[in-house]
Amino acid sequence: MKVVKNAIIGRLYTIPQLMKEQGFDTVFVAVGAGYPNFMGIPGEGLNGIFSANEYLTRVNLMRGYEHPSSDTPVGMGRNVAVIGAGNTAMDACRVSLRMGADNVYCVYRRTKKESPARAEEVHHAEEEGVQFNWLTAPVEIVGDERGWVKAMKCIRMELGEPDASGRRRPVPVAGSEFLFEVDTVVYAIGTSANPIIAQTTPGLRLNKRNYIDVNPETQMTSLEGVFAGGDIVTGGATVILAMGAGRKAAAAMLKYMGLEPPPRPERRKVGKPKKKNEKPD
Repeated sequence: MKVVKNAIIGRLYTIPQLMKEQGFDTVFVAVGAGYPNFMGIPGEGLNGIFSANEYLTRVNLMRGYEHPSSDTPVGMGRNVAVIGAGNTAMDACRVSLRMGADNVYCVYRRTKKESPARAEEVHHAEEEGVQFNWLTAPVEIVGDERGWVKAMKCIRMELGEPDASGRRRPVPVAGSEFLFEVDTVVYAIGTSANPIIAQTTPGLRLNKRNYIDVNPETQMTSLEGVFAGGDIVTGGATVILAMGAGRKAAAAMLKYMGLEPPPRPERRKVGKPKKKNEKPD
């Protein structure tokens, strides 16, 4: 097996180039769906704004918690607002406190009851001192003269009729806008598919959520010889589902190329343990 590093598919090579110019018979796309979602409100280009994925990666995997002895600055301020109330948002809130923030605010447009995080995650965040702002939605991030976050403008919400998710839809309360001071904003409102693969692969069919559409029996996409699996197909899901898609695609890819899958190793029969001084069978 050969591993090629630092090769961004869609930029350094496209999938058609891999097959036509690099000589690959099949391609399996397993890029996940880690493209961070933002709200599209004014001020999102200011300094001091992170996606939760970037923020947590800087702190943990890149050892930002050891700064300045590590070479990964986190760039976190003293007053942190985390937008969203899922499990990742709880991680971002609690990490911010442990990194030394004076105040950490969780901002969510619904109530605690509708929070997608596990109940114990919210409970632990409350115990650690996270300040929850339920029924609150950001409408603008305000910057200072140097281009850094200095405040967040929000609006109060109330719950209306249930939406497609089954949860009651948040509705803005007219005239309820207010400001509170923050110098760091972390977005934790989910992820989606990175558009780079679809943009550089003509004929690749996507579903209505912009994930890759596949044949569920083989994991083959709309393009001959191109297979896909994992979160890029299902959206955010489990490792088990992704592993299953990989196994299914591997068998289908071998069949597509006219090859037979290797035989499965025989399972050893496990009997009852032998008693002491018992003769073997």
